[in-house]
Amino acid sequence: ISGHDSPEQAVTFKRNGRSRWAGICKGKVQLIDGSQHFAKMRKSLGSKRQYITEEQIDALVRLYGRFEETPQSKIFPVEAFGYRRITVERPLRLDFQASAERVEKVLEEKAIQKMDAAAQQQLVAALQTLDASVLHRNREQFSKLLKKALTAHEVSPSTPELKAILNALSERDPEADICLVKGKPEADAGLRDNENVPLGESVYDYFEREVKPHVPDAWIDEGKTDAQDGEVGIVGFEIPFNRHFYVFQPPRPLEEIDRDLKACTDRIKQMIEGLSA
Repeated sequence: ISGHDSPEQAVTFKRNGRSRWAGICKGKVQLIDGSQHFAKMRKSLGSKRQYITEEQIDALVRLYGRFEETPQSKIFPVEAFGYRRITVERPLRLDFQASAERVEKVLEEKAIQKMDAAAQQQLVAALQTLDASVLHRNREQFSKLLKKALTAHEVSPSTPELKAILNALSERDPEADICLVKGKPEADAGLRDNENVPLGESVYDYFEREVKPHVPDAWIDEGKTDAQDGEVGIVGFEIPFNRHFYVFQPPRPLEEIDRDLKACTDRIKQMIEGLSA
């Protein structure tokens, strides 16, 4: 439905979900809860079993036209629904070990399977010279030991092959040292997360308050910026109808629930006794 008596008020009035409506007026958003405005269809139309009558449409349009705060109509500034989605990174921490199990995984790597049989045997022999009982928690130190062992056995893996070897010999370990790339922490894609920061609030203040206390080693990926303003975080909007129109329904009294449970238990007992008779 579009159009309005006042030219100053926006002409956007769209349906959102079942009988939920959002209208926009001069930087404001009007939410209308029309979830009780429906009638049953005499015959279902596919999965549709309800419709809005002309009278109910008129009532919804009047709510929109009055543009007033009521239990069914709520008005907010546009910014109330906006946020910046920031990407929160955490460092990659790996331990390394040349155990028999992990050496077997090396041979399962695609890059290693492309090597001929003789080269694979030579690689395994080199890996077996490493102390299998030692668990290394620093990638840089382990890489030096690995390269030394490979050189001693005249194994010269390509960059993808070396990466595959390190990948197979490693496991995530929260106690391990942070893996570095050019002196900076490498992000762990498996721990990557997103946070929605309300528009108008500093993403850094939000991060320090809501994220840092829980994950002190996290940081914001400042490379993820909005295409429109170039600021950190991708701007988005979300209208949570249920949150704004939620009405608390108190649970039934415990006595009533206990009474129902006892009645149900008694029926089951009677059925069991009837079967055993």
